[in-house]
Amino acid sequence: MIRFVTACVIVTLAALVGSHEHEHVADSQEPFVGWTKEDLDAKWGTDWGFSGISTFAHLPHVRCLQHPEEEYDIAVLGAPFDTAVTYRPGARFGPRAIRAASARQTTMRGYNPRAGLNPYREWAKMLDCGDIPITPFDNALAMRQMSEAFANLAHSTATKENRESPVAYRRTPKLLTLGGDHSIALPTLRALNSIYGNVAVVHFDAHLDTWHPAKYPSAWIDPDDAAQQSFFTHGTMFWLAHNESLIMKDKSVHAGLRTRLSGIEDNEDDDAQGWIRFTTDDIDDLGFATMAKRIVEHVGTETPVYLSIDIDVIDPGLAPGTGTPEPGGWTTRELIRVLRGIESLNVVGADIVEVSPSYDGAGEVTALAAAQVGFEVLSSMVKRGMGDGAEKKGKAGGVRDEL
Repeated sequence: MIRFVTACVIVTLAALVGSHEHEHVADSQEPFVGWTKEDLDAKWGTDWGFSGISTFAHLPHVRCLQHPEEEYDIAVLGAPFDTAVTYRPGARFGPRAIRAASARQTTMRGYNPRAGLNPYREWAKMLDCGDIPITPFDNALAMRQMSEAFANLAHSTATKENRESPVAYRRTPKLLTLGGDHSIALPTLRALNSIYGNVAVVHFDAHLDTWHPAKYPSAWIDPDDAAQQSFFTHGTMFWLAHNESLIMKDKSVHAGLRTRLSGIEDNEDDDAQGWIRFTTDDIDDLGFATMAKRIVEHVGTETPVYLSIDIDVIDPGLAPGTGTPEPGGWTTRELIRVLRGIESLNVVGADIVEVSPSYDGAGEVTALAAAQVGFEVLSSMVKRGMGDGAEKKGKAGGVRDEL
């Protein structure tokens, strides 16, 4: 009798389990009839940091150069080019590495306490525009490709709501470019010039990048022929931009400098091009807040600014994955503190360059630093677009006045 009852219980339990399994399978195969887009987004539209296709911060991917009709307010673009370097190549893989390192930045957990906002959930429609397909075989052609790509994107359209915004900053789309070597700044400045005229450059770097190309001596080149391809390098692009009258005179700033020079005349040439300089050591003597304040005072808060960040401004002990490392640089935290201190600048375009992941460690520390810098830049852009309300919101969120 006991055996009979036990057998009945087992059969009944098996039938119940089988029934529930059948219901679960049937439910999982239910067609999409009656489902709304909101339903599907809520159910399937979220990625974990370790899942999903690799875009910056899991932003939607649109190949913007192929879809000029696509409207956006801020976009991330890759420029995988590194054949204008003077030392170690590999920065063509920088955009891919920075995107991968940004994976833990998600819309659902993107709140920036210092800015008092989540840049991915505010007024700006953000996209990842993918990469410019740049040739690695011919620098003249590469320059043509980049110049045309940036020129095309310069005429992109902000979203309708922001085109009609009372906040002027929102009316023109902004671009954050992931390099690539630093030479990509030249075609970017050309494109910005077509919209804003001359812009100021706020340049974080271990190196000047305003060198005359003949500073790299060779009997094979004519030092007076500015049109030759060999003049285009990641150390000469601001010299070229100055010669093309793309940079606003006496408004541009270098910060984080510590490289060796060919002589004091390098600084004299830099002076003649209208730059002021802050060395790496100045952060110890001035402090980050005073340095940031002086940058803002020199540039002004209404001047259109191109923000150019070479990852080698960070010490190679903390960011080894770069092509021209210089010991004695800033910490990642110091760079971020200065960037936060200049958030009031009118940044109309920005880049993060010279991440060369083949020299990075298994911890991807250089790419992680670059991804965090990107987050800070995007936060400042979004905060600028929110006007006075954003300033009050940021302070209410626990941000003290660091200047």
